Amino acid sequence: MQLSVSDLAELCNVSESTVYRWVQEDGLPAEQVNSLYRVNPAELLEWATTRKLPVSSAIFQKLNGHSLGRSGLCDALELGGVVHNVAGDDRQAVLTALVEGIPLPNGFASETLVQLLVARERMSSTAVGDGIAIPHPRNPVVLPDAQRVLRVAYLSQPIDFGAADGKLVDTLFLMICPTVHNHLQLLARLASVLRKDAFRKLLAQRPDKNKLIEAMQAEERALVEEAA
Repeated sequence: MQLSVSDLAELCNVSESTVYRWVQEDGLPAEQVNSLYRVNPAELLEWATTRKLPVSSAIFQKLNGHSLGRSGLCDALELGGVVHNVAGDDRQAVLTALVEGIPLPNGFASETLVQLLVARERMSSTAVGDGIAIPHPRNPVVLPDAQRVLRVAYLSQPIDFGAADGKLVDTLFLMICPTVHNHLQLLARLASVLRKDAFRKLLAQRPDKNKLIEAMQAEERALVEEAA
């Protein structure tokens, strides 16, 4: 699903002229279809996260056609876990270490996932500021037999991910989902959580899985109430 200028104006609570300015002057990724701009939902969420811009909870209806489901970041993080002191001298090395041991369906090699992640980084950075990156392929990793998995990794040393704010990255988020809708819903939730300064400050303390889940639960409860 691609979003129109009017969709974006509604979701971000701004005028259509502001959306055009974002595209023309502020780097919002968009393509022209019959002279009209269309924006990929995932790229909107990544762009908004980098700038800490709010996106209405109505995006869950736009993306999924129904209200926000109950299962989200916390359940996915339970499966993917938190890994500390992930080593590597460059993006490819840390991405290789990131996917090690992550639950993947039979027949899908972790090496393939790494190649997809590296290819995306060569196109443009997945860093969203404040030392955080959300590595992913150009198109979501959709594995029909997969469970929704979220992994958080703290690097043993900061790495240059080409972030717009110039900061080195020391925290990674990786999602594996069975459908595009699942991927977009989790990304929308993560984007909402990462907009909060308090959550980013918590990440800087490198909390364990339990503390992260506790913080995410509070944010997700608010999202479910808003989207109901």
